[in-house]
Amino acid sequence: MFQRFIDDVKASTGLAVRLSSLAAIAAVALFIALSFLCAAAFIVVMDVYGLVKACLAGAAVFVLAALIVIAIYAVQKRRAEARAAERTKSAAHALLADPAMIATGIQIVRAVGVKRLLPILAVGGLALGLLAGRSHAGDQTPAE
Repeated sequence: MFQRFIDDVKASTGLAVRLSSLAAIAAVALFIALSFLCAAAFIVVMDVYGLVKACLAGAAVFVLAALIVIAIYAVQKRRAEARAAERTKSAAHALLADPAMIATGIQIVRAVGVKRLLPILAVGGLALGLLAGRSHAGDQTPAE
């Protein structure tokens, strides 16, 4: 039983290593091809416009590429933060909408009594507010 499990793990690990090495080789080959394409474009622009303008054109292309990557990163980061906030809201909503949780809350109120429960809820609400304010302030990081 365990031998079959071990053989499956070995086979999947071997396949993952082979695929990873092929992907790494493809990435290196793509990098080399892109380097030669950039060198060829630089030489063509240098022959037509001169050395300084060729350097400026090359720099402009790579600055444009960097700006595009930064924009994509910012969009992805905002989407991830929105998804995380949505998951947090839905988890809290699901917890409050759970009938078992509501029944438990009603039983606690009946057992403790409303007059005794109000000060406890006030202190708990204050603590929750302070905790939420602290975690919200900690989420705001300086711009990268």
